[in-house]
Amino acid sequence: MRGPPLEGMPAGPFGKKRNIEPMTSTEDIRRLLLDLAHDLGDGRHMAIAGEGNVSGKLDDRHFLIKASGARMSTLQPEELVGVDARPLLAVLEGEEDLTDEEIERLLLEVRTDPDALKPSVESLFHAWLLTLPGVRIIGHVHAIAVNQVLCSPRKQDFAVRRVIPDQVVYCGVESVLIPYVDPGFTLARYMAREVEAFRKRTGVLPKTILLENHGVIALGAQHTEVIAALAMAEKAARIFVGAATLGGPIFMDESEVYRIAGRTDEHHRQRMLERHLPQSDHADPAN
Repeated sequence: MRGPPLEGMPAGPFGKKRNIEPMTSTEDIRRLLLDLAHDLGDGRHMAIAGEGNVSGKLDDRHFLIKASGARMSTLQPEELVGVDARPLLAVLEGEEDLTDEEIERLLLEVRTDPDALKPSVESLFHAWLLTLPGVRIIGHVHAIAVNQVLCSPRKQDFAVRRVIPDQVVYCGVESVLIPYVDPGFTLARYMAREVEAFRKRTGVLPKTILLENHGVIALGAQHTEVIAALAMAEKAARIFVGAATLGGPIFMDESEVYRIAGRTDEHHRQRMLERHLPQSDHADPAN
């Protein structure tokens, strides 16, 4: 079958015209991704079994991503797979839909090491998101409280309104909301359209992307930004769910949201995320 061409996608190969230098060595990025996966899967209980994935940009053509089915909480170095993004971007930019069998073959072909494990089926949306300016690290989880909201009629409110100031700082003034679509190729194509529409409407990139009946994605230049965004999304969702049982939530006014987003002291707090998060921030969210 043929699908509509994908409008508004960055032209050409992975990262073209970005001229972004590698942020560090492959092994350094591998270590950061392992720390990120273990923190999200174990320290925060946002992904169990084979749920979720993490990725990191290596250069203009390649990235590392969690292997399909690997556990976040116990992720091993060999379970982060090197991928050539160019064939993935080419199929997203094309007009042809792919069958499940074609996607399976593609995922095996894009491995930089033919003996490596199969990369996640979500490699397609990771490849595209990593072309966006300043995006070097991505985390995707199936957080419980976030999914409580995303499996409810209140999901649109959660995406476009804010309940606390720090949600604005770390998750953005609003999030992209993607209706449930088939994970993999279909989701990646739909996500690219919705993120570009958000970018055109707001003039900024989203910090968080919400997937109906599925989970949440955070984008950042540093793994600490991704951790903070996902942790704050889960905290805000817990507040949202609790407030809803009491007749709320009472949302922040739009003028207050944009005031927080523009404050210089909040910009300083965001820059401070370049430092590692303190160990005390890794507490069990149930406590």
